[in-house]
Amino acid sequence: DGYYKISDFYFKDKPWPAPDVVQGIVEEKDEASIFMILYRELYYRHIYARLKPTLEHRFDSYANYCELFSYLLTAEEPVKIELPNKWLWDIIEEFVYQFQNFQQFKSKAGKINDEEKSMLRDDEDNVWKVTAVLNILLQLTEKCNINQQLVAMEKGEPITEEIAGEFGMKPIYTMTGFFSLVGLLRLYCLLGDYHMALSCIEHVQFKDKDMMALVPACQITANYYAGFAYLMIRKYGNTIQLYQHILGYMQRTKQFFQNRSFQADDINKKNEQMLALLAIASTFCPLRLDESVNIQIKEKQGDKVARIQHGDMAVYDDLFFSGCPKFLSPVVSENPTSPFGSSGPRGLQLQVFKAEVEQQRLIPTLRSFLKLYTSIPISKLAKFLDMHENEVRCCLMAFKHKKEVAKGDSADQTTMDIDFYVDKDMVHISDTKIARHYGDYYVQQVLKLKESNKLILGAALAPVVTTNTA
Repeated sequence: DGYYKISDFYFKDKPWPAPDVVQGIVEEKDEASIFMILYRELYYRHIYARLKPTLEHRFDSYANYCELFSYLLTAEEPVKIELPNKWLWDIIEEFVYQFQNFQQFKSKAGKINDEEKSMLRDDEDNVWKVTAVLNILLQLTEKCNINQQLVAMEKGEPITEEIAGEFGMKPIYTMTGFFSLVGLLRLYCLLGDYHMALSCIEHVQFKDKDMMALVPACQITANYYAGFAYLMIRKYGNTIQLYQHILGYMQRTKQFFQNRSFQADDINKKNEQMLALLAIASTFCPLRLDESVNIQIKEKQGDKVARIQHGDMAVYDDLFFSGCPKFLSPVVSENPTSPFGSSGPRGLQLQVFKAEVEQQRLIPTLRSFLKLYTSIPISKLAKFLDMHENEVRCCLMAFKHKKEVAKGDSADQTTMDIDFYVDKDMVHISDTKIARHYGDYYVQQVLKLKESNKLILGAALAPVVTTNTA
């Protein structure tokens, strides 16, 4: 927190002291080199956050990250420094962010001047190249055998040097490797490779007591990108499960983040994005939602959900754009006729999503009719839908398939609002009405009452200031 407070107070609209100036102050010790690497990381991070980085800043920042990661990866024995988990997460997160920022900068060819274009063409080190960034993150995960450690944790086995290796027994390597998995998850999502993104976190446990819970910002980021990846591969049950958990956590710890102004905006934005995506997922896969989460959806996205229920398919575009990340192209070309079209990678991802929306278009209507009956002839259903009987059969098969895929690996697979089977020319519907859970709502109201009591007691115990009037 001190970094952000100092930046706000002393360097709100100007850069930190130049690294060359600080270099002259630091004594010539063994720790001086790593100190300067970390200082430069903070220096460039501040420029990205508060100012407009030049192309030279982008190149120098990348070189500094390479030096930092080389310090960890090329050491013959584990380094003797330790950094807080929060610092390690900030380094990995900023590394991925600056790569994302650089790719977006390169994609805006019309805003790049001739000097910058010349520097990009003459770039022999392939600065911020996709493969280079992926390779660094993968090496950080392999250095500490983080996947083997996570497998052992799943089985309840102790972490030994045989599993983790010499480097994996040191917290700085273990946590950097773990945060790199989340960095890879984010990066693959930005590139649109969702199966690869989820394979990176195959052994990660999304629990409050898991490793990612040590840094709340990491926990929120991991849940957001994992949930989005599940949404794009049509496992809506997994998306709902993850988002319900993390939105409940964010609701409980809201005060914690509001007290940290440098995080509040990012956390609030992620909250809005997840609510939009959860509204989509719950439309495609109607599972039971926690009362507190349901209230948030109604407050933030209630009008859009109502429009979807009335058949307004255009609302899906708004919800998707509200919730999706800023996608990247793995290859940036100066050719104006991009294979992604005028809307870029974001437009391509929207096309993929809209294809699924089109396939789901008749399912809400079909579901609404099926919920009215315990059995219904296909011919009668065809008249209601104004379709041919063979088309209704296809629609029923699609509904059944989509419903099974949508469940994904979610543990809560018994709460689908409807189930049915077709026997010759008759559709038989099972009654799977969801009983409302009052417990969550009751607990929420009790917590609100306790908070109100604390405020009332605090006001009652506050000293009364009196003024003497002569």
